[in-house]
Amino acid sequence: MDKNLLLILILFFSALMRGQNTDLAEFETLNQSKQWQLQFNDPCTKDWQSKWFLDGLHADIKNTKEGMLFSGGNVEGDDAYNAVLWTKDSFKGDVKIEYSYTKTDNKTIWATILYLQATGIGIAPYVEDISQWNNLREIPAMKTYYTNMKALHISYASYDNKNTDIKNDYIRVRKYPVLAGQNFNTTTEIPSASFETGLFNPNETYQITIIKNDKKLYFKVVGKNISKLFSWDLSNSPAILEGRIGLRHMHTRSARYKDFSVFTKR
Repeated sequence: MDKNLLLILILFFSALMRGQNTDLAEFETLNQSKQWQLQFNDPCTKDWQSKWFLDGLHADIKNTKEGMLFSGGNVEGDDAYNAVLWTKDSFKGDVKIEYSYTKTDNKTIWATILYLQATGIGIAPYVEDISQWNNLREIPAMKTYYTNMKALHISYASYDNKNTDIKNDYIRVRKYPVLAGQNFNTTTEIPSASFETGLFNPNETYQITIIKNDKKLYFKVVGKNISKLFSWDLSNSPAILEGRIGLRHMHTRSARYKDFSVFTKR
């Protein structure tokens, strides 16, 4: 190997490691802050309707002692069989979210998504309080959300729609709404996406921690013999300040959730 190329590679990987170590240190400082106060907690073992409301008519939701089983509808490729669960509570400012997640399907296509601090765009009928236009989301087509909501979107345990390899998952962050005349796939993404993460094997439980402030978004996943931290810079776009948290399952996707907690700053 050319010596100059080798030196460039060494410098690149050294900088990458420094960046990862800095992110981890920043995350741990934020995570351990005494300013967090618990605003929302659901063990996910009792009636989900006490703390959540549903978009879509064909979801299957069942509370068990192991957690809340949430499945999109069983018709492949039909928007009517998507589903989104929303917290009844709304959350303002910096947030920290913790929960356990177990992928209960063996799908290699479609996405599962976490929505952060979602509101309507404020133009009738898409008023800021999204609970006021549930009827417009009985068919939970993605376009209804990314066109008419302000929110952050984290897709994880997700796959491209023609993928056949269960290891070829991705984690990606987007910011809504898409601007008029712009393309959802090319203009809503906040770089960078991660692929083939080695996470979210079927029927394995992972502990997820998300921290979001006006500058950065952190997504930490801890499973059996694996721990990974992902982060995204939010400082280059207008801040998402307040709203509900949502769990989206595209048709045929399913998972179990437990001990879902949301913290806000004192």
